[in-house]
Amino acid sequence: MKTLRRFSKHRLFSQARIMAAVLLILTAAAMIFIAASPPAVAQPAARTQPLTPKFSTAVAFDVSPAVRDLPPAARPLVFDPNKIVEVRPERGPEVQSKGYSGDGALQTFSSSLAIPAPLLTFEGLANADNLALYGFRVAPPDPVGDVGPNHYVEMINLVFAVYDKQGNRLTGPTKLGDLWAGFAIPDCTDPSGDPVVVYDQLEDRWLLTQFTTRGPIFYNCVAISQTGDPTGAYFRYAFSAGEFFPDYPKYGVWTNSYLLTSRDFGPTTEYGISVYALEKNKMINGEPNARAVHFFLDSAVVPIYLIGDGLLPADIDGTRRPINGASAVIVGTMDDGGPYGAPFDGLNVFTLSVKWQANPVASFNLATQLPVASFDSIFPCSPQSRNCIPQPGTTVKLDILSYRQRPTWRLAYRNFGTYEALVTNQSVEALPAVAGVRWYEIRRTGGSYSVYQQGTYAPNDGVHRWMGSIAQDKRGNMALGYSVVNGIDVYPGVRYTGRLNGDPLGQMTLGEGTIINGSGSQLTTSSRWGDYTSMNIDPTDDCTFWYVNEYYQITELAAFQTRIGSFKLPGCQ
Repeated sequence: MKTLRRFSKHRLFSQARIMAAVLLILTAAAMIFIAASPPAVAQPAARTQPLTPKFSTAVAFDVSPAVRDLPPAARPLVFDPNKIVEVRPERGPEVQSKGYSGDGALQTFSSSLAIPAPLLTFEGLANADNLALYGFRVAPPDPVGDVGPNHYVEMINLVFAVYDKQGNRLTGPTKLGDLWAGFAIPDCTDPSGDPVVVYDQLEDRWLLTQFTTRGPIFYNCVAISQTGDPTGAYFRYAFSAGEFFPDYPKYGVWTNSYLLTSRDFGPTTEYGISVYALEKNKMINGEPNARAVHFFLDSAVVPIYLIGDGLLPADIDGTRRPINGASAVIVGTMDDGGPYGAPFDGLNVFTLSVKWQANPVASFNLATQLPVASFDSIFPCSPQSRNCIPQPGTTVKLDILSYRQRPTWRLAYRNFGTYEALVTNQSVEALPAVAGVRWYEIRRTGGSYSVYQQGTYAPNDGVHRWMGSIAQDKRGNMALGYSVVNGIDVYPGVRYTGRLNGDPLGQMTLGEGTIINGSGSQLTTSSRWGDYTSMNIDPTDDCTFWYVNEYYQITELAAFQTRIGSFKLPGCQ
């Protein structure tokens, strides 16, 4: 294995839409704006070496007590509201902007249409919960959640909670490690962080996860609910990552596997990306010998620009499954102005196939490279690489994290019958020194991949939009949620936009909605903002979007709060 330097979204409404469409056309005609993607001709695949699957079995298994029955956490002996624990210090290349070079899919206008207001918003977890449970605050929050038939589950660093769908908290806040209390791998009981929760609609199960940080052997800790009730008991598993720290783990639901990717750092200077499939059938049935298959990608087997700072696994929305045996999709992003020497701005599409038979077989391959409209991921940050986005009333700036060469949670998959669609996003420098959200819809038709549409949402109003998450409802309408701020009068808050299936390609056509406005700025010894947020679809109607993100109500040291909101787009019932 080669080594590298360690890298430290009725009639009156229809008439309004017609009028707005005319305005949009006139506006677009006055701008240099590429509404749809340019022809995304797949490039000849970069040369890669054969990848060998490594099969293993869970190193530990048991059954947890019911979450609703977990005892309250002991009161911390020491409270220090000025102490901030940085969860998983972010490592990667230190890069500097080479200047703004333009965005080839820029949308600088916001539609005059009013996107539907939220159906519900309610307060989620906050850093005050960490202070109460641990005696200190943390950074960043990494808010993530998912919705089931009767519940919403939220996780942040370092706690989680279960709500009913009216916003009433049923359990928690609970320490992450308490979910694994008494487990055979004591590292899983630590407050390590980087949590992910996904709801498996195909099986009516919940996955709650975190990594371990203790070492020298590291683990991915995965809890699978015994039923569709997330307040009940869980089958608990630990899968070994060996001596490689499995940074930034991301999970997805596929038909026969749970997918996992991580960004791995070895004990000395080793670096690479891991891609796992976990044996789903055995895990949902609580069988101790559930297996995993692991592929490790480093510079010995792939050009480093193909993997960058992480790959994102597909996560199924809706009840239409991929066709039997269809490969799972794993996607990365690359910027030709980034630190890894990418030859063009593009998306790298990999496929993962696994057969969980007595003698299992698996393969992982680069399927295609898709050129995309030009973008800049390297934001002009100063004085250090994390000091990027200004806030009102303070010189403290927020981290855009766009320089990390990876798409941002989720890679939402949906099967529409005649084609399969995957949507994802990333933060970019949309206008000079202004953050925006680049979003993509990738389609797979008959085994061939293309960028069907793409856009960079950045209304020219001086407001930064970043840290997005995007999904589609059953009609193919899209919703994109994100953080907002400016340096004058827009405090860190949470907004969303959307488009209807059939609207002009590459445009968010439904204006902008607000989950919550901020009224304070982040003061912290670290500029880090959350590393991910989550847009999800309600399985009861396959129409209602649920979104969670962080915001600030008061200007105080690391006093983040989170807000959860739901909304529908027109025409989906």
